[in-house]
Amino acid sequence: MPAVNDIRPSAIAGTWYEGRPDNLTRDVDAYMDSAKLPNLPGEVLAIIVPHAGHYYSGAVAGHAFAAIRHCTPATVAVLSPMHHVYPYQFITSAHSAYATPLGQIQIERTLVDDLDGKLKKRLGYGLTPVLKDPEHSLEIELPFLQRALVQPFSLLPVMLRQQTRESAQQLGEALAETVSGKNVLLVASTDLSHFHKQAIANHLDAAMLKAVEAFSPDGIFDLEASGKGEACGLGALAAVLWAAKALGADTVKVLKHATSADISHDTRRVVGYGAAVVLKTR
Repeated sequence: MPAVNDIRPSAIAGTWYEGRPDNLTRDVDAYMDSAKLPNLPGEVLAIIVPHAGHYYSGAVAGHAFAAIRHCTPATVAVLSPMHHVYPYQFITSAHSAYATPLGQIQIERTLVDDLDGKLKKRLGYGLTPVLKDPEHSLEIELPFLQRALVQPFSLLPVMLRQQTRESAQQLGEALAETVSGKNVLLVASTDLSHFHKQAIANHLDAAMLKAVEAFSPDGIFDLEASGKGEACGLGALAAVLWAAKALGADTVKVLKHATSADISHDTRRVVGYGAAVVLKTR
């Protein structure tokens, strides 16, 4: 058990999601219980999930997390954007564990260090550890993982300030090398379009999710560059797709799409949310 000052404290419990353990358990379980999933043949290597507050995107995220309730990974690698200003390209936690109202999740430091070394060889820089980061987009997924996965797991956390095509591909390929042969689940945390009218958001999101389902990390960068699709965690999403592809995945299935307007009923400035699974079917 790490010392108290070595635990990354929750930055968003009680605001972005329920702060009381019983209420948080109730909410997260309800989101997963209500998800209606298609047949998903094969092994789930990765999931793609939104990262707004649970009130807004929890029902969408619940679809992807419901798909991993049967999984028993030893480690979960969560890749997300870093929305706050840091002078580093890739960021990880300097703590030894994350805390949520549902308990602590140990960081798998051996894998973090291995990935850091591989990135330094490829890019000349690796993972910069920081203390008490305020980032929501990684933490928001942790209570879902704590409820969906029945056995304890460790965490490989990566937050991206730099989300270029080259850096995302190098990260994805280095991540695949790091976790190859190990029992690791990959998670990409990303929302879709931001602050458009509902009709425009639906159009942009449909294009992005089509490229995701085509298993095309290059395609999602092309969409963003052309203004025909958006994803705020573009680099995290692409890196996970590249990693999953290198690990033998061959299929992506989109499970759910919605926007913030489905909850707020404000169709003037919406945020898009999508959930998907990445499968190895052969």
